[in-house]
Amino acid sequence: MSLLDVNDLAIHFGGVKAVDGVSFSVDEGEVFAIIGPNGAGKSTIFNLISRVYQPTRGTIRFDGQNITGFKAHDIAGLGIARTFQNIELFDHSTVLDNLLMGRHTHRATNFVQDILFLPKVRREEREHRRRVEQVIEFLELEAYRKKMIAGLPYGVRKVVEIGRALAIGPKLILLDEPASGLSVEETRDVAFWIEDMRRDMGLTVLMVEHDMSLVNQVSDRVLAVANGQPLAMGTPAEVQAHPDVMAAYLGTGAAA
Repeated sequence: MSLLDVNDLAIHFGGVKAVDGVSFSVDEGEVFAIIGPNGAGKSTIFNLISRVYQPTRGTIRFDGQNITGFKAHDIAGLGIARTFQNIELFDHSTVLDNLLMGRHTHRATNFVQDILFLPKVRREEREHRRRVEQVIEFLELEAYRKKMIAGLPYGVRKVVEIGRALAIGPKLILLDEPASGLSVEETRDVAFWIEDMRRDMGLTVLMVEHDMSLVNQVSDRVLAVANGQPLAMGTPAEVQAHPDVMAAYLGTGAAA
């Protein structure tokens, strides 16, 4: 059963067709990757799904609901979380505080209750911290819990970005180039975490990625795009063998 359905998605900026006629579905429990050269429209597709951009045409359905007209701040509450290609964390807050910010959509108390620190607030706070501690353990961030983001290595900050998305408790997580800038060992860890997200957390993963070794290792299906348009979709092996993909993305062969 598909969790996400994207149909004829397009967005035009003036005369530029950044995304044009993209359709795909992501099944529940699937790891689905979008690949393509720089400027192909991959991150723009993410921005359309997470409602940063309003499409020129097309529809986006999540868990059976049409979310095309939803606002960006409504998406997390539906069960969609995302990371960003450029890390967007609070540099002068701790790892723990950044992860707790991922729980904001689950806050059910009001300002007065928070000020008085009523029992309901205390119960909610304990639950948020319990969920965040699970994420810290899952991503092996125990040693960094109380450290400021600004002083952390790039690879650790990348992991915290993933952790904040997981702290939301999503059904679908969008990973925008999770291996970008990481070492081979760190990329191997990301692969293990993606597999564990699906197996242990029951998550569905939609990923934009340039690292084909990671794509091959964790992806069930792949969509290749170029110039905002779909080229091929199938297993990683099928897509990489497609002549249009070889020409546009892998740089070998020529399209017929």
